[in-house]
Amino acid sequence: MLRGEIEELVKKAEGELKKAYAPYSGYSVAAALLCKDGSLYTGVNVENASYGLTICAERVAIFKAVSEGKREFVAIAIVSNDPERPPYPCGACRQVMAEFSKDMIVAVRTKKGIVTHRLDELLPYSFNFEK
Repeated sequence: MLRGEIEELVKKAEGELKKAYAPYSGYSVAAALLCKDGSLYTGVNVENASYGLTICAERVAIFKAVSEGKREFVAIAIVSNDPERPPYPCGACRQVMAEFSKDMIVAVRTKKGIVTHRLDELLPYSFNFEK
């Protein structure tokens, strides 16, 4: 992916940040997911008083895409409302991403700029049933 494409994906995520529901932590996160066919899906974190029921922005975006029949993902951009705490994906989100694409680009907005990784760098030993 070109740097300009990643920056556009980050901007799309930034535009969704205000939709996050984070009344308990105050830590809002938004994600923008680019599919192989060029379609785009967004998600925000949704907290719950029963913390275990909270869902991350990355999984919201992926589940929206999957529910629309998408299975091939190129990149995901993740942003938060706190530049001191970059929103790197949690283990559950990394595993869900790996279900669909081990080499997708993960772009995270940090206070120093946009940092990119291939998913297999963030989760080198994902769980799978491959032989």
